[in-house]
Amino acid sequence: MIEGVKIKNLTVHQDIPDVEQANVKPGFLMEVLRADEGIFKKFGQSTMTVAHKGTIKGFHYHEIQDDMWFVAAGKALVVLHDLRLGSPTYKQTQTLYSGTDDYKLVVIPTGVAHGCKVLSDEPVIMFYHTTEPYNAANPDEKRIPYDDPSIGFDWSTN
Repeated sequence: MIEGVKIKNLTVHQDIPDVEQANVKPGFLMEVLRADEGIFKKFGQSTMTVAHKGTIKGFHYHEIQDDMWFVAAGKALVVLHDLRLGSPTYKQTQTLYSGTDDYKLVVIPTGVAHGCKVLSDEPVIMFYHTTEPYNAANPDEKRIPYDDPSIGFDWSTN
């Protein structure tokens, strides 16, 4: 695992409706992120994105903020690559799957490039929480091509 990346496997709880109804599928709930867990440095912003099957959202990284990704629906391949000089996992790549029936929160520290690919037929709905609000005048987002040879990740195998 890449140094500083944290994975919180989420517990799904049966939702209890106020009114029992025949032919209504029961829902569920889960706590995604709590301020008292020690993985939450501070709140900056929450954002939601929707992506469809086969979409690759190539690599980017941040110099100031941490990202916390939560795939609420669909199935995604998450790819992380450590760009931090001096890190014990420098230039290592980590992959994991997240989404429906495999819920987790992925904490991505500054300097770790990240991207994802939608694997499911259903769209991926992802929420990402950041430790800093988005600054349109000076975005903390450094882009890397999804097929950058220095990373060498083969997206077609997944």
